[in-house]
Amino acid sequence: METANSLSPVPSGWDFQVYPFTVGTLIGLFVVLLLLLFSAFISGSEVAYFSLSPNDKQKLKNSKNKVSQSVLKNLENPEKLLATILVANNFVNVGIIILSAYITSNLFNFSNAPVVEFIFQVIIITFFLLLFGEIIPKVYATYYGLGFARFMAIPLAILEKIFSPINHLLIYSTSFVNKRIHKHKNTLSIEVISQAMELTSEQELSEEKDILEGIVKFGNKCAADIMRPRVDVVAIDIKTKFGEVLKIIKDCGYSRIPVFSESFDQISGILYIKDLLPHVHKGNTFKWQSTIRPPFYVPETKKINKLLDEFRKRKVHLAIVVDEYGGSSGIVTLEDIIEEIVGEITDEFDEEELLYTKISDNKFLFSGKIQLPDFYKVVGCNDTLFDDVKGDADTLAGLILELKGDIPALHEKISCKGFTFHIEAVNNRRIEQIKVETK
Repeated sequence: METANSLSPVPSGWDFQVYPFTVGTLIGLFVVLLLLLFSAFISGSEVAYFSLSPNDKQKLKNSKNKVSQSVLKNLENPEKLLATILVANNFVNVGIIILSAYITSNLFNFSNAPVVEFIFQVIIITFFLLLFGEIIPKVYATYYGLGFARFMAIPLAILEKIFSPINHLLIYSTSFVNKRIHKHKNTLSIEVISQAMELTSEQELSEEKDILEGIVKFGNKCAADIMRPRVDVVAIDIKTKFGEVLKIIKDCGYSRIPVFSESFDQISGILYIKDLLPHVHKGNTFKWQSTIRPPFYVPETKKINKLLDEFRKRKVHLAIVVDEYGGSSGIVTLEDIIEEIVGEITDEFDEEELLYTKISDNKFLFSGKIQLPDFYKVVGCNDTLFDDVKGDADTLAGLILELKGDIPALHEKISCKGFTFHIEAVNNRRIEQIKVETK
């Protein structure tokens, strides 16, 4: 008669032995559960921090307690925050896997049961790690992001300091790769757009072609290329009486005006005309200086694509452009940047300023302050033609000064690269008008 064992033999690969519990195994289980809890908190904080809405962030700004300020401080550098979360989470998960392997080796003998060993150490442990260490905490953090972020604010700040050396290495390597990729992408897109413009005929899509040209050249221009120079800027002395300020505002029609102290190199702030509207009925003794806002400074070399992003983040429309010595060179506005793409923008209050007049096919009358890129477009020459002689000049008057070395006399003629420049109007400091004749 067959025995029970002979009727139901244990399948090959499923025969394993169970060892008795030890103190070391019990401690290991406790540590694994603790690490699983840490993994849940760290994983959930990733979703909590990076899913905060603008309304949540505003609540944190309005709150003055230490925890809310810690959350905002953690968000100041998202790359460092993400690196801290990922590094900490990986350390914890590796610890869970190592301890799990230690516990299973102390509890079971899988030498004759490789299938059970695979199911236990790979499938079951991975299931618990994903369910309790990733999925559940992230789902919870999605619904209670603000509270979760506050709960993890201090622990993440501590972890950031602990893992700071590793974070710096990860951020540096990531930024290095990103720069390479973005550089390649930008070059490729510019080449494609340039080829598309070359295939476009002069008659078809002329406006769209101009916009595409503006996009192609947009990233290569800096603040100095598009700024309004200081001599053309309407600015108000901070000592000016309120009545005179209202007269200046009425005459110029601008919505934002720089305010200076003693000279334009010392900008005290920016006067927003809308801030004065509630006070227009007040007398000449009104202290309008209390309404000015802090100025936003940018260097001459600031790329306008970066400046556009700064304007968007700071929610400002005007910046003071400063040179390498800290002096004020002029101003640049959001409108100036947008005009580099879409062309001149005018409204019902703008007076049309004629920067040039075409006299004949090869003769033009230019204003001295016309920008060199615009001058090149009008006369139809290569925009690098005068690069070896223009120095730091941005305007046609600046080019003349570079060629002559000083302020030329009235009706003086200067020839260069097939162009003859006739000085038509000049004062003791500026070249006002130049007649240009081409061959």
